[in-house]
Amino acid sequence: MTSVLSERRESLWVLVASPMIWAAHFLVCYCTAAVACAKIIPPNGSLWKVRVAIAIYTGIALLGVAAVGWHGLARHRFGGSSLPHDDDSPEDRHRFLGFATMLLSGLSAVAIAYAALAALFIESCR
Repeated sequence: MTSVLSERRESLWVLVASPMIWAAHFLVCYCTAAVACAKIIPPNGSLWKVRVAIAIYTGIALLGVAAVGWHGLARHRFGGSSLPHDDDSPEDRHRFLGFATMLLSGLSAVAIAYAALAALFIESCR
């Protein structure tokens, strides 16, 4: 027994949620480091507080991306039809958007990890 899908409740915002989380993470990390180096930390000072802040931002961003990816996986697995999901039906469109959401979430997680790696290699504001 499968439930009936209502396409009125569907939204494309879920599809772009993970890339938006990545963009926000990148912006917050960059602004934190830039403001800290410009106003707070001397040129040869330690960046350990900035590193901790970036680690916290990264953890929160990865949790958000994981939640969106999990939602995409649930949408992809909706119903019980067999592969391929290439019919022109509400169920297959639902599964396609779920699969695309899941793939964008994986890509965003990799991008977040690469943005956070910069904090490991930079030792001072110089």
